[in-house]
Amino acid sequence: MQNSNSIILAIESSCDDTSCAILKGNVVLSNFTANQKIHEQYGGVVPELASRDHQKNIVPVVHEALKKANMTLSQVNAIAVTRGPGLMGSLLVGLNFAKSLSLSLNIPLIEVDHMQAHVLAHFIVDAEQKIPPFPFVCLTVSGGHTQIIKVTDHLKFELLGQTIDDAVGEAFDKAAKVLGLPYPGGPMIDKFAQNGDAHRFKFSDTKMQGYDFSFSGIKTSFLYFIQKETAKEPDFIKNNISDICASYQYHLIQILLKKSKLLLDEADIKHFAISGGVSANSELRKQVKALEQHGIETYIPKFEYCTDNAAMIGIVGFYKLLRQEFSSLAISPLTRQTF
Repeated sequence: MQNSNSIILAIESSCDDTSCAILKGNVVLSNFTANQKIHEQYGGVVPELASRDHQKNIVPVVHEALKKANMTLSQVNAIAVTRGPGLMGSLLVGLNFAKSLSLSLNIPLIEVDHMQAHVLAHFIVDAEQKIPPFPFVCLTVSGGHTQIIKVTDHLKFELLGQTIDDAVGEAFDKAAKVLGLPYPGGPMIDKFAQNGDAHRFKFSDTKMQGYDFSFSGIKTSFLYFIQKETAKEPDFIKNNISDICASYQYHLIQILLKKSKLLLDEADIKHFAISGGVSANSELRKQVKALEQHGIETYIPKFEYCTDNAAMIGIVGFYKLLRQEFSSLAISPLTRQTF
């Protein structure tokens, strides 16, 4: 029987994290993720290595999620899985595993768009999270995406703005690499920025029409800035690391919020959410929270629901299950976004 208390097993494998969650309706019973450390030595995700590790991790991860939820496969009513966007090899591992479970258990398969899942992470029932009302604006920021979305229903999204080149997460990571910080660089910039002066250094901006973004030129200008300053002072990075990180981080966040506030004002919407890996950034969370002083109600996800995780896949699966929106076993991965 499929209802609001159905048990959903969710699988996420779009990049380098292998994750499985068990949900009872919209309540998370377990959410277990295996991270891949091997990519740190390469300064970024290596697709072939990622897919190999998914193959090694997926069975233990599913086993651990079931164990923590005190559930067995025979109790599961549906399988939710990321179909895309993501790395082809990584998606194939998770999708094929989910198909095999669906077929062997004779239960529905539910395909999930990874970016839609980041937004719906706000609807996981959790005492530490506020659930936004419709309509609301969501800024989704990650290593691969930067988007502004108007959400009018659990499964009705309108993409109003996005980056035309690089994502803000990549702008963080590439700057960290220029500074000689280890991968992933975004959290390292956030860490150093805690003790820095956010207004000491200024960086170039881009002028984009509407609600779109561009970060490629900002990355390049940052590189030129560091090269110029280190030519004058070889120890410039070492002596100014906190101020550099704080200033660059502040600059990127102001770009994100400028577009977001423009949309909130023009659409006359008073509810604003953030999602995706970069939503774990402490300065972004602080600046978003400050919007409440201007009459905007804000929604910030728990840290465990910011980065890639299967719980967010499961919550989309929950709403699709209620509407009987099931997928064929013939579906293949989609490396690009589906909404």
